[in-house]
Amino acid sequence: MGKSDFLSPKAIANRIKSKGLQKLRWYCQMCQKQCRDENGFKCHCMSESHQRQLLLASENPQQFMDYFSEEFRNDFLELLRRRFGTKRVHNNIVYNEYISHREHIHMNATQWETLTDFTKWLGREGLCKVDETPKGWYIQYIDRDPETIRRQQEQERKKKQDLDDEEKTAKFIEQQVRRGLEGKELEKPVYTELNRENEEEKVAFNLNKGASTSIAASSKTSSGLGPNALKMVEGAVKRKESAHSSGQSKEKKKKSALDEIMELEEEKKRTARRDYWLQPEIVVKIVTKKLGEKYHRKKAVVKEVIDKYTAVVKMIDSGDKLKLDQTHLETVIPAPGKKVMVLNGGYRGNEGILESINEKRFSATIVIDSGPLKGRRVEDILYEDISKLA
Repeated sequence: MGKSDFLSPKAIANRIKSKGLQKLRWYCQMCQKQCRDENGFKCHCMSESHQRQLLLASENPQQFMDYFSEEFRNDFLELLRRRFGTKRVHNNIVYNEYISHREHIHMNATQWETLTDFTKWLGREGLCKVDETPKGWYIQYIDRDPETIRRQQEQERKKKQDLDDEEKTAKFIEQQVRRGLEGKELEKPVYTELNRENEEEKVAFNLNKGASTSIAASSKTSSGLGPNALKMVEGAVKRKESAHSSGQSKEKKKKSALDEIMELEEEKKRTARRDYWLQPEIVVKIVTKKLGEKYHRKKAVVKEVIDKYTAVVKMIDSGDKLKLDQTHLETVIPAPGKKVMVLNGGYRGNEGILESINEKRFSATIVIDSGPLKGRRVEDILYEDISKLA
């Protein structure tokens, strides 16, 4: 086996070394060539191709620096946006992750001398929010994507609409309570002075107005009006019972009105649909082509839901983790007998068993398998409202 053979130990070692990151002092940004040692870098500097590249750069050095600066800025911001989103993060963490890729633009070829200068420039240009702490500089990406701005405005509009609905419901309840209290006269107590005519006479107190008057009358006429006093006491007791029963009936009517309001609210929540449907631990399919053929039409499991519209998914075949919007995903319908989760509509959040599929109407029939509605059979539920459970 010759020394220059592809399977020789030296050739294998050279390929292994070339895969990883090498020392920056042996890298030529102008030619974008990485050398493994000082001798190789010296030979490259003496080569004809390097000399021609230097002559081209000497004619317009500012153009080359602007090009490298723009590439560095775009790649850095793209990594910040996709990896960290709008979270506040230390600038050195982002930079270390950026330079971990072998094919990257080095900062010594740009217009910025240090990472601090680049961070301050991002803040002055309004691309990021920057702040200095004792631990260093922190940056926060400002998302100016029109789709993101439109989504935020839509969320604010829906939040305002929900608040308006709550105010209408509160006014409706107040009207119902006022209507229930109409025609009901509030009995006000009458206060009188306590006068004792005889020192030896016993005084009895009773909170019931009718009973107290009857007892006082019976005490005064106890000598000759015994049967009449007894009839008055019985009449007072009957009036008390009738008043108590009428109060209970009014209370029942009032409670039934509130129950009706609560039932209307529950029915409203049951029939209301939302524009977000992502749930953890469901199986989805990637439909966007922007990530390439590696991920297009492949299945993944939702591991985390961020801000209702964004999900962190883990690919089933490769195990890669991606952060995607719900518009780039679609639901997965399993075979009958498998478990699914309801993602929208009145039964949102409930798990069920897929019973049958209607391909003509793009709907399915499921049986709820969790919660207080366990055992309920739901027909004609749309494909996009259910998805397979992981």
